[in-house]
Amino acid sequence: MKLYNYHLSSTSYRTRVVLELKGLKYEYVPVRLDKGENRSDWFSAINPMHGVPVLEVGGVRIANSPAIIEYLEEEHPSPSLLPRDPLARAHVRTLAAIVACDMHGVNNLRVRNYLREKFGQDSTGIETWIGTWNKAGFDAIEGLLAADTAREGFCFGDAPTNAAAYLIPQVFGAERFKFDMAPYPQIRQVVETCNAFSAFQAAHPSRQPDAQSP
Repeated sequence: MKLYNYHLSSTSYRTRVVLELKGLKYEYVPVRLDKGENRSDWFSAINPMHGVPVLEVGGVRIANSPAIIEYLEEEHPSPSLLPRDPLARAHVRTLAAIVACDMHGVNNLRVRNYLREKFGQDSTGIETWIGTWNKAGFDAIEGLLAADTAREGFCFGDAPTNAAAYLIPQVFGAERFKFDMAPYPQIRQVVETCNAFSAFQAAHPSRQPDAQSP
């Protein structure tokens, strides 16, 4: 397997978490978003939407992290990152979707660049925009975590799930943009619990090959 990705991309980060949790080996192919490589001819041929990550398996390419993560769960079901009960699965997917759809979807690099180029937003304006949607999402997730009294340090149950794979990179990105996580003790507990696992440590942006490249 090849994973085309960028170390600071939260969608790449969440995909790496899942690959590490499942113990899957893959070739790391960096796509330097900071250098515009996602707009290059070579990467445009891989993903015409110019986004990362892309997983290549046996010559077939899967774009977009939700599709990749679903594929990995179906093709490599052990260890499962979803509970067995359908309602519990829906709950985990809800937590993940808040991140994927309601937070990252309006805060990603493409959106930030558009705000700068078309609406003239400076760094303060960008941070305000990001903070608005981070607050909405983290408020919702914090409430859902607090209401689940059966949790044992994780987003659900007593082990990592797909929800954690989505949440931990989102928190990392929020803190990069100076978003205050102090009001979210439930989320901070999940981050602390998950980051003690070697899989989350191995997937961290600072541990990736392109993190050290000029």
